[in-house]
Amino acid sequence: MIYAYIRVSTAEQSGSSQQYEIRHWAEKEGITIGKWETESVSGTLPPERRKLGRILRRMKPDDLLVCTEISRLGRNMLMIMSILNDCAARGIRIHTIKDHFDLNNNINSKIIAFAFALAAEIERNLISQRTKEALADRRAAGVTLGRPRGKCKNREAVMQDLPRIRQRIAAGESYPSIALDYGVHRNTLVKYLKSAD
Repeated sequence: MIYAYIRVSTAEQSGSSQQYEIRHWAEKEGITIGKWETESVSGTLPPERRKLGRILRRMKPDDLLVCTEISRLGRNMLMIMSILNDCAARGIRIHTIKDHFDLNNNINSKIIAFAFALAAEIERNLISQRTKEALADRRAAGVTLGRPRGKCKNREAVMQDLPRIRQRIAAGESYPSIALDYGVHRNTLVKYLKSAD
């Protein structure tokens, strides 16, 4: 049985590019994907708490798991190595398209898997470090990070109109539509209402 596994980190991301790559590879190799599995979840979550874990438990010796790259399996070296080690011990094959990696139960596969996992983790750490440094530079330059604070004049307008706002809420009008009229976020409106109680 051949399984295709697609993982994106957030629901806003699409797995369509991964699906395209896997379909293209399968056509080129002349094979048919028997089962597709897609999930939107962080790779830091252990495989047993992901759909990936269900796939791996279902797989039998000589089954093949296809994904676009080894980092789809997990977000750190130890997790990826654990998955690869378990698959190798059970005779499950893994192929990653971008990395051109094939896991079979041999020492070369395990060494290559270790190298790919280590490289992926180093790259993630470098990206994280660069992001932290960029944010620190912006803070040092006086740039305010995060969502901007509500303007005082908006707060004053809300506080002056509290009786009318409460009437609108009692009449069934939604918080977001009222908040929009005052130029504040729905949560900010709720906070102002609570502070006045």
